Amino acid sequence: MPIRVLDKKVVAQIAAGEVVERPASVVKELVENALDAGATQIVVEAKGGGVSLIRVTDNGSGIPADEVELAFERHATSKISSVADLQSIHSLGFRGEALPSIAAVAQVEMVTCAVGEATGTFVSLEGGVMVQRRTQARAPGTTVAVRQLFRNVPARLKFLKSAATENNHIAGVVSQYALAYPEVAFMLMIDGRKTLSTSGRGRLMDSIMEIYGLETARQMLEVKSDGWSGPVEVSGMVGAPTLSRAGRDYLSFFVNRRWVNSRLLTRAVEEAYHGLLTVGKHPVAVIALSLPPPEVDVNIHPAKSEVKFHNERTVFMAVQKAVRQALVEQMPVPSIGEVATAPYAPPVQREQEIWNRVAVSGRSPQPAVDTFLPLTASLPVLRVIGQLMKSYIVAEGPDGLYLIDQHAAHERIILEQVKAQRARQAVEVQGLLAPATLEVSPAEAQVMKWHLTELASFGFTLEPFGERTYLVRAVPAVLGNGDWLSALRELLDAGNDKASWTEKVLISLACHGAVRSGKALTDDEMRALVRQLEQTAAPHTCPHGRPTLIRLSAGQLSREFRRT
Repeated sequence: MPIRVLDKKVVAQIAAGEVVERPASVVKELVENALDAGATQIVVEAKGGGVSLIRVTDNGSGIPADEVELAFERHATSKISSVADLQSIHSLGFRGEALPSIAAVAQVEMVTCAVGEATGTFVSLEGGVMVQRRTQARAPGTTVAVRQLFRNVPARLKFLKSAATENNHIAGVVSQYALAYPEVAFMLMIDGRKTLSTSGRGRLMDSIMEIYGLETARQMLEVKSDGWSGPVEVSGMVGAPTLSRAGRDYLSFFVNRRWVNSRLLTRAVEEAYHGLLTVGKHPVAVIALSLPPPEVDVNIHPAKSEVKFHNERTVFMAVQKAVRQALVEQMPVPSIGEVATAPYAPPVQREQEIWNRVAVSGRSPQPAVDTFLPLTASLPVLRVIGQLMKSYIVAEGPDGLYLIDQHAAHERIILEQVKAQRARQAVEVQGLLAPATLEVSPAEAQVMKWHLTELASFGFTLEPFGERTYLVRAVPAVLGNGDWLSALRELLDAGNDKASWTEKVLISLACHGAVRSGKALTDDEMRALVRQLEQTAAPHTCPHGRPTLIRLSAGQLSREFRRT
């Protein structure tokens, strides 16, 4: 085929394919335009999964009458004027592609009135061509109605999911911007039903409560970088380790108020939770980053959903440190659930504020579980009372009764002890009375070859003794009375994942060296274990992320015995 210039309609639809992937993409572009216009109230309506109708109404600055038609021209924008402006993007939309791309694949109507104008302007477009224009009364702001989306692109329409699925995507977009802009009042109507309504009072906790519910909001912890992260300011809220999800859908990231997807930020948050969540679980987090515009490139994706940082390491460390600090300083001890009929009286000020807001909104509180007690990294002084079922240590604290999982607690103690010894290059070892032989498979032999030196740094003395046989002369002291052979086998089976090998060794040593459930402990042994747990840096969870202890509060005890 000869080279030729494509028809303008084809070009418009190609551009639309990059910007408008599904109905939720239209909602995203129109909401971003409303926010850039300074709107404080945004109403989103959708019908038929967004295919029949999408209407976004705002009270922003509006578009002047003499610029309305220009707004539907490709690459027409009021947000940049030169190449230099691309180095300092302060708005959400700047490409000038949203409105013309939407108009290319749908029927579009707009009513807008700029601040200071007496009347508004109505325009209607079909296939990207203006078919009607007139004056119309309207308060300052803009309403854009998009009908019959993809009606002239049946191939794209064919790949859309069910109306329920598309509605979920639309709700997801509105929810994200409600989290990013808590000072803006959002309302979402789907098929005539109010799905979401935020107050716009500027408090992130309000938006979280409206979107995720009261029980989730109760377990959120505030994140602040407090200026120590240099040019990167980190704020937002993250869930306590007791609040986790099976997927990453509850991770929200905003860079200079822009909602983005970022593997770097996802990894930073999950690293901060390392050792606090069980395997296969993911945290809930709403993280906002503020940094100088030249430090972030927002012009790398047509839909503006991804960004690139100039200094990725600085950003990663700032997010990881801020989240980890919030978890360490505020991480709660899980409490034993109340009976459903017990009255609820949250003593924590942060939770009382939430409940006050619930009372204002008219919702009925759900008395389900006892309050979470935010703690610092250290535990209160505990007095050991006894042992339960040869697995749990019962202890009294200043605020109630504690049940400590002896195996999980000992795992945490051993992990931190070995870490400290290895940092000092003084890992305690125990020699075997007689060398033991260890035969390995060809695959295990390769893993052993790769990590022999590292195993030695943990206290294993291993010598080659034939093609696939090793002599074991010494093992880490923590495994002296444990099952060191199972620990070694477990590590060899783990393969050659160098990124997590060290952590796997630590966890394996802790697991196989810890006291087992079902072992009777003396009073002195229990007291020693509790004292050691109190001195660890992260006493609330074991290396696998399971809780080491739970609390039955004094208030709950009083309520259960009807003393209050």
